[in-house]
Amino acid sequence: MTVVDVCATCDRLSEAGYAVIRQALGPNTIGKLENDLECHFEGTPFCEGDFYGPSTKRFGSLLIRSPHTEALVRHPAILEIANRVLGPHCDRFALNLTQAVEIHPGAPAQFPHRDHDMWSGPKGEIEYLINFIWPLTPFRFENGGTRLWSGSHRNFDEEIADKADAVVPELDPGDALVFLGSTLHGGGANSGDATRRGIIISYSLGWLKPFELQWLVYPPHIAKRFDPELAALIGYAQHRPNLGNVEGQCPSILLCDQVPNHIAATDALRPDQAEMLADYLAERRK
Repeated sequence: MTVVDVCATCDRLSEAGYAVIRQALGPNTIGKLENDLECHFEGTPFCEGDFYGPSTKRFGSLLIRSPHTEALVRHPAILEIANRVLGPHCDRFALNLTQAVEIHPGAPAQFPHRDHDMWSGPKGEIEYLINFIWPLTPFRFENGGTRLWSGSHRNFDEEIADKADAVVPELDPGDALVFLGSTLHGGGANSGDATRRGIIISYSLGWLKPFELQWLVYPPHIAKRFDPELAALIGYAQHRPNLGNVEGQCPSILLCDQVPNHIAATDALRPDQAEMLADYLAERRK
């Protein structure tokens, strides 16, 4: 495990739309995670539809499938990178998904796409999400390693890119591939004779509806077992002002042992809004 240079990684993201972090986690943690997920890889049926791919398996809710997932989700440097990319555009960012992917031999290359197209808002002004791919097995061109188009986060006019321009970073377990939601990418074709496995962890702006509905995947009786910071990351926290509340309260109230039948709706304002409100009230009192 190496020390992650957060500044250099963010500079690379700004320049190319993606970056590689070598040995962000030790292989021991990754190996334990894969062992925990083995039965789920075996039991999960192949995807349906040409986008996900009929030779690919995918499943989510990884925080309850393996306790080792938390080491990926709450990696301090990873969270700092996510905050630098998303923080300027939201009160707090949130976990968008945890997903395991297994690409089988013979799988064709995935359709090149940008993940921010899940949301229909204007593009180019802000980043909606950031992705981190953690390989469980080596990622190579031959076994379907992730393809990326360098600089595509700055050019939204080109939806179908020339495959010859794609970059396929070689990754090993413990490495992390990070790329912006605006970066054109897709899984590669697996022309080898072994499956390619990886984990996708992504974070999005806290005011967006996430890809994976965290509150349903991790309902209160499960989330109350999580560390408070992890619970907040999956959505048990208000996004100021007053977004995502329960009876006007922070949804973390649902993680308490006893939830009152009647509770007072309570302001949850950003500091600038609280200041404006205070000035308004002071003027009225005059």
